[in-house]
Amino acid sequence: MSILNSIRDFFTSAKPLPPEVLHFQSPQDDEIPYRLHLRMHADGSSLLVVNAATILHLNPTATEYAYHFIKGTEPQEAAKTVAKRYRVAKEQALVDYQNFSARIESLVHTEDLDPVSYFGFDRIAPHSAGLTAPLRLDCALTYRLPDGTSADNAPQKHVDRELDTAEWQSILDKAWAVGIPHVTFTGGEPTLRDDLPDLIAHAEAKGMVSGLLTDGLKLVDKDYLHTLLMTGLDHLLFILQPDNEASWTALDVILPEDLFTTVHVTINAETAPNIEHILERLGTLELNTLSLSASPDQVEILAFARNQAASMGVPLKWDLPVPYSANHPVALETSEENIPEGAGKVWLYVEPDGDVLPTQGMHDEVLGNFLHDDWAQIWK
Repeated sequence: MSILNSIRDFFTSAKPLPPEVLHFQSPQDDEIPYRLHLRMHADGSSLLVVNAATILHLNPTATEYAYHFIKGTEPQEAAKTVAKRYRVAKEQALVDYQNFSARIESLVHTEDLDPVSYFGFDRIAPHSAGLTAPLRLDCALTYRLPDGTSADNAPQKHVDRELDTAEWQSILDKAWAVGIPHVTFTGGEPTLRDDLPDLIAHAEAKGMVSGLLTDGLKLVDKDYLHTLLMTGLDHLLFILQPDNEASWTALDVILPEDLFTTVHVTINAETAPNIEHILERLGTLELNTLSLSASPDQVEILAFARNQAASMGVPLKWDLPVPYSANHPVALETSEENIPEGAGKVWLYVEPDGDVLPTQGMHDEVLGNFLHDDWAQIWK
């Protein structure tokens, strides 16, 4: 019987590792901090998310290497395990594991390194691959705005109420449980919520990457800004108000901090006449990235702004929850390989009362309520 079992095991494919979500945070003394999220699927494949930005689609063998990399398994032990499960030579498994580890180390420690060009990973068009859950959750904590701010700057929906701290924390728990590694806190103006630091800290404790979309005016208070940084804020989307000098002052305070900051400019009837000057002024600052969107009547100006940003050498972000988010620089491209829409697939949007939309502004397509409804039904 023992011999028969051995023969059967030899001809039986290795069972995939069980589905789960793993998180790795680099040591504090690492010169370039980084995070990895591994979402393992039932068929053995997985997604490896690097710094909530680069998505690697891994086959079952690469998934096992990623699993051991995140678990910190010693190379010899990892090679022994893989060799036994896949019936390959331990020496070859060790070489493969070391090569995989070196690729990931290079990817996270070298800025703007293309995994396709340098490592031979196949390129998949953004948002085109099937997912078991979104990669980002955009949480509108409130639709309230600072005094004197036009209501046009907030999504037009009157919610019945705002969720309290515990309710938002339960939503973050639920999101993490289904494998969503990235959360963006937005609004309205999310800094009007006194519990924003608590929610960022809760996401950080889970292992999630946290971003913030804000007008930034409250961040002039360095104590408040440092509180957000200490609780785990990873990146900032700063909504610039070009005609408000206080907005530029806030940007001057924020940019020197150790916080990846994307500045967003909405091109509309007010900003379009001065867009060249606005971008020139931004060009004098040390931006990480720039985000542009335009009202439908300003799409031609958007093309001009995109080209000016390119001449400035400023990288563009395009898939963030901003006003007129459908009109962004990538949407202007007319190549045959158009970028598929990520709304409802790669990201979801949660309103202040917990209702789930494919993306900001799609109020006629409520998918359910993240607080009360079953996740499987929402995702279906």
